[in-house]
Amino acid sequence: MNQFFAEFFGTAMILCLGSGVVANVLLNKTKGQNSGWIVITSGWAIGVFTGVLIAADISGAHLNPAVTLALVLAGKFSASLMPMYIAAQMLGAMFGSTLAWLAYKKHFDATDDADSKLAVFSTIPNIRGYWYNLITEIIGTYILALAVLYMAAPDVGLGALNALPVALVVMGVGVSLGGPTGYAINPARDLGPRIMHFILPVRGKRNSDWKYSWVPVVGPMIGAALAAMMFVLFGGV
Repeated sequence: MNQFFAEFFGTAMILCLGSGVVANVLLNKTKGQNSGWIVITSGWAIGVFTGVLIAADISGAHLNPAVTLALVLAGKFSASLMPMYIAAQMLGAMFGSTLAWLAYKKHFDATDDADSKLAVFSTIPNIRGYWYNLITEIIGTYILALAVLYMAAPDVGLGALNALPVALVVMGVGVSLGGPTGYAINPARDLGPRIMHFILPVRGKRNSDWKYSWVPVVGPMIGAALAAMMFVLFGGV
């Protein structure tokens, strides 16, 4: 249960700060309105940094079903714990995005753009092309998962790893590859908050774009699996 709650609260911190920075930039009448992509990528990176700090010594700080999958396929984590970890990550993402919504509730009410409201919760591609969007998510997650595998402590996850390198990789992926899709690179980060967008009484919201929702789930899992295959093929560390 300690591992469950570590994954839950670690993932919640990622989503609280990550969804929060998107709300700050996109919603009306905030202090950070229109402050740009660098602010968004920095906020997500700091969210990852905070989440890893909270969870690392207890659960290994996967905080991402794709990372958990990569560690399992690379032989660094027990497959029997994978369902529990993914459940904790999903629930944590739902909780964290709800906290961000509560913090910005009045700004949601002051914003008419329904796409911006959805973007606080989940990713939206700027040019919709499902296969190209999928490829973008595969590439971004491949880089993240491969970096995590080479930095991870044997048989644990990220327990012995300082949080900063992971946060920098996430920021790098966002700055360099986040333009097409908004770089989910984490199925829980996208699907959990998308569910909350559907459930919560967000004033003036649009549909939750379920037609796209498979891309930020399937893409990261494929990218993680490819990273694990390469890691094992080249002997790991």
